[in-house]
Amino acid sequence: MLGLIISIIVVGIIAGAVARLLVPGRQNLSIGMTLLLGIIGSFVGGFLAFLIFGADAQDGFFQPAGIIGSIIGAVIVLLLWLRFGSKNRSASRR
Repeated sequence: MLGLIISIIVVGIIAGAVARLLVPGRQNLSIGMTLLLGIIGSFVGGFLAFLIFGADAQDGFFQPAGIIGSIIGAVIVLLLWLRFGSKNRSASRR
């Protein structure tokens, strides 16, 4: 169980950092938010892999992905955050 938690943290930080490098522009995210971005991206990547490939049907559609799927999912989550999250914050500052 401890190994699973450590591997989720390591994959999360790697996927979040690579996603932030791939997406152009400035993202004001802390290390903790980068970790959360990678973890959420991992589950988004797992969900997309389930939808596209139907792999691991016995585990259900809510599953963590590999490192490539995690990076793809983290890029998607980051783009959605920049698109929708930043507008809400800038509108509330006025």
